[in-house]
Amino acid sequence: MSRIAERWRSHLLTTFSGNSEGRPHWVGPIEEGDDAGYFGPGSAAWAVHGGMATMVAGIRALLMQTLHPGAMAGVHDWSRYREDPLGRLGGTIQWLITVTFADTKLAGLESSRVARFHDRVAGTYLDARGVERPYAAGDPELLSWVHVVFTDAFLACEQLWGGDIPGGADAYVREWAIAGELVGVPTPPRSERELRAQLAAFSEAGTLKSDERVAEAVRFIRNPPLRRSMMPAYRVMFAGAVASLPEEYRRMLGLRRSRLPAVWATGVVLGAVRMLLGSRSTSEDAARKRIARLQTRRD
Repeated sequence: MSRIAERWRSHLLTTFSGNSEGRPHWVGPIEEGDDAGYFGPGSAAWAVHGGMATMVAGIRALLMQTLHPGAMAGVHDWSRYREDPLGRLGGTIQWLITVTFADTKLAGLESSRVARFHDRVAGTYLDARGVERPYAAGDPELLSWVHVVFTDAFLACEQLWGGDIPGGADAYVREWAIAGELVGVPTPPRSERELRAQLAAFSEAGTLKSDERVAEAVRFIRNPPLRRSMMPAYRVMFAGAVASLPEEYRRMLGLRRSRLPAVWATGVVLGAVRMLLGSRSTSEDAARKRIARLQTRRD
């Protein structure tokens, strides 16, 4: 591998895992445990969250989350995203990967950690009608919004840039409903149809809002403080995320689809990243070691 490629690989691993070797401290415990986890090899969740399209899905999910004024107020009032954007990213990745690949006990503990953080997030915001409303991160409506846009983003990006999903879209939505329940989502969707209906319900109820807070967050997501050498590839993936959004949401976010072939270019970038990082993550490797150990014990 050339020196430039090796440097790029190190930068990527540090950015997405916090460790230049791609093995953050929370991967070790994934090897431990007494069951195969909520999903396991061959599941839709493993296929979607183990793929490179997650890099674009994260951007799309962040953009969409800003459109709920209650969720945006929580980010504006409590998040460290301006001071430590990679730290916030790392915390989200830790939860996602742990719930996906760890055993059920560790997945529950990690979800409890997230819930404890949410306990202190509260305040007020102006809704789309200008009425002041209280919010708390544990509100069922906010939990549902975050879960729905997350599921929608990861599903849509896998469909655009990933491979076949075992069991199809319905299987992924149904499986990831478990993660929603672990953090308190009251009625997570269990099929692609339910996912589309719940997402549309927020728009139809007049809940979503675009304002200066949204514009500020979009500016930050468009130009995060990454290494200069990573920004060209990031800009391509940002354009891909924007292109993947329905026109309704692009308009609210003040974004336009690039005239360039953003979807194709994003696929090229993701292919290059796959070549640099490999097709399987250290987290998936750790999970497979755990499952193999359990199988050996049964045999």
